[in-house]
Amino acid sequence: MMHASINRRWVLATCFLTLFGVPLGSAFESPTRVQFETHDTLHPTTDSEPDAQDCLDGLAWRPEPFSVTWEPDPESANRRIVSFPSPVPSGDATNDRVTMVWYPPFEQHAEQAKRPAVLVVHESGRAMPVGRLFARAFQAEGMHAFLIHLPYYGLRRGDADRPEPDNLVTVIRQAIADVRRARDAIAVLPEVDASRIAVQGTSLGGFVTSVAASLDRAYQTTFVMLAGGNLYDVLIGEARDAANFRRGLERAGYEGDAIRQLLWQIEPTRVAHRLDPQRTWLYTAKDDDVVPMESALALARTAGLSDDHHVRMAGGHYTAIIHFASIVRQVAEHIRDAQPLQIDRPR
Repeated sequence: MMHASINRRWVLATCFLTLFGVPLGSAFESPTRVQFETHDTLHPTTDSEPDAQDCLDGLAWRPEPFSVTWEPDPESANRRIVSFPSPVPSGDATNDRVTMVWYPPFEQHAEQAKRPAVLVVHESGRAMPVGRLFARAFQAEGMHAFLIHLPYYGLRRGDADRPEPDNLVTVIRQAIADVRRARDAIAVLPEVDASRIAVQGTSLGGFVTSVAASLDRAYQTTFVMLAGGNLYDVLIGEARDAANFRRGLERAGYEGDAIRQLLWQIEPTRVAHRLDPQRTWLYTAKDDDVVPMESALALARTAGLSDDHHVRMAGGHYTAIIHFASIVRQVAEHIRDAQPLQIDRPR
């Protein structure tokens, strides 16, 4: 879903990294593997809307203790690899170990105050170029950035083939759960300000982010980009990527109402009213032919977003990246200006 022209976006991403002037020196030194013990703080309150409650029941899991580990990234002295178990296992051991690439702020020292963190939820491109771009940009803003690898992406893919289209709901449900648990994994890390953990998702990652943040408002701020609601309408559209995915579902035996019922299990507008409209921002490309404006408006209406929390940008699904620098500045400002969010729930 939302598979992009990777090469084109990667070239643009490289140009923006150059503009940001991200330093190449080492951000930290640590030869060891470190483990922390923590616990899920998931606590979705009962919803008065029966359909929303039914959706929540299908997405939530029983909170439990879990371990978080981090170790140096063998490919870069500027990064760390964080991992923890998925709360919704698929039976694939490699995939079920959630991986995040941690981009710590440069020149981070023990005596410095704890910094805010942003969980970046990537797009559908296999190389995750836009997700990597956002992570490095937030790192340059002096924040901890964590690029989560969604199910069967990056370090979670192993030798497994890409899941079949008929496994979409299972995979997206796992992704939603992983993104929510990631907040608690990040919060236990000693350099992070646990009261300022934001989440930002683009395209596929935006759909996942909107639902994960709707579960129980655990993120301080939420930023959904180039995504929306009405998944069925998006996938029956004329965009090439949507058409290819739809054909895959049809080959698996899903057509018409069967596709609608399948996607309804993970439909963002069923739970988006649970988002805090004062701590949520939606970024939409005016000429997006992959996620049409009506899809974005459906999410904005359900979430009760005011006009200043629904940013409309010139361009399409891929060309809107020309606004990248201003988007990063806005997101960083919103995170710094928002009130800290304390999560203190009984275990």
